[in-house]
Amino acid sequence: MTTVGLELGDRGENGVPDRVGVLGGGRMGAGIAHAFLLAGAHVALVERNEVEADAARDRVVRAVAASIKRGATGESHAELTDRLAVGIDFAAFGDRELVVEAVPEIRAIKVDALQRVEAELGEDAALASNTSSISIDDLASQLVRPARFLGLHFFNPVPASMLVELVTGSETSTELVTDAQGWVSALGKTPITVSDAPGFASSRLGVALGLEAIRMLEEGVASAEDIDAAMMLGYKHPVGPLKLTDIVGLDVRLGIAEYLHAQLGSRFEPPALLRRLVAEGKLGRKSGQGFYTWDE
Repeated sequence: MTTVGLELGDRGENGVPDRVGVLGGGRMGAGIAHAFLLAGAHVALVERNEVEADAARDRVVRAVAASIKRGATGESHAELTDRLAVGIDFAAFGDRELVVEAVPEIRAIKVDALQRVEAELGEDAALASNTSSISIDDLASQLVRPARFLGLHFFNPVPASMLVELVTGSETSTELVTDAQGWVSALGKTPITVSDAPGFASSRLGVALGLEAIRMLEEGVASAEDIDAAMMLGYKHPVGPLKLTDIVGLDVRLGIAEYLHAQLGSRFEPPALLRRLVAEGKLGRKSGQGFYTWDE
């Protein structure tokens, strides 16, 4: 674990836990770590190997630099990065008050990750999953302390998104729900609280719209640009459903759609076009090609 100057208190001045952990340092995990750093927390970010850990640290450091440049924080680069520790040892979570899991949207991977994190946590620590669709009750059934577990579904890109979907399981304690609502507000975001159900609220609605947009493109109803423009200009969506699918990742959307198809039936059956693009490695922004071409 690479760390500099971690001086830990009981709780951050801004309402977030002082000691926060994040498992997984991809786009979402790095964004979550960045958000908690800006809110004053000391963040331990854990990845699966040294190469991924270095890449995760780079993502967070770049995000910190961008926040400073646009005036989103009054802290210096050194002050923010000194509160960040990045490594590969789950023992880094031993003193955390909250750990957020942000590993790939595959049930078996999440269960293994959550169990390994929980084994390191104190009894009063909170554990959250950033899952966008997998049942919180299902995941909680694999844990020792389900009352201290809930869903904290952040949205991509985390710094710009104003929403966090707080998903409660049947055994999630009311105290944890209240605390989590306060943490999200302290991050400068709005919490919505939903009961555990397939796709929760946001993914279920968002994926339904995205799949229909893909079907329309597949059927030649209109171009990707015109389908997106219809929702942006006609319904005031900030981004169209096809471009949003590119941003989220076609593989991620396919995984969610397959899960919802199994849980809710044929209306969530993934279109053939989506399956083909994923098979071809055209995953959206992260691969450079999806429904759009991305130069970044």
